[in-house]
Amino acid sequence: MENMMGLLRIHIQRGVNLAVRDMRSSDPYVVIKMGKQQKVKTRVVKKNVNPEWNEDLTLTVADPNLPIRLCVYDRDTFSFDDKMGDAEFEIATFIKVLKMRLEGLPDGTIITKVQPNRQNCLAEESYIVWSKGKLVQNMVLRLRNVECGEVELQLQWIDVPTSKGL
Repeated sequence: MENMMGLLRIHIQRGVNLAVRDMRSSDPYVVIKMGKQQKVKTRVVKKNVNPEWNEDLTLTVADPNLPIRLCVYDRDTFSFDDKMGDAEFEIATFIKVLKMRLEGLPDGTIITKVQPNRQNCLAEESYIVWSKGKLVQNMVLRLRNVECGEVELQLQWIDVPTSKGL
């Protein structure tokens, strides 16, 4: 991809209080998509509305202004998978901080915060933090179009030598 800026690693940590879509539980998995590129997804966690995925998914970023869409589904064996909510988030603030080319900060330094509002799906403040020699952004997303549920994740940028970069 000739106009690729780099890669965005999205660490899907866990789901919290996800909706029940089977008899007493759900078999959730997460699908992430940015623009028209292919989807990336986590594994299915069986019979759990508080799943621990701890999985890294990677997206190619060409346009940092496009929102990233996250959908949670319940895996069904004999029918279509049930939707368990969705959320969108922006990476523009994260990219802006990356462009500052910060280095050598003390571990745990908070660079900036993103406040929850009506335009984003944040359940609480999102922090962009210097952690282990790199910038990360921690997010808790409140799922929409469903009765309950949140997904916790962390963003990290990966520079690619052959990309056009930030």
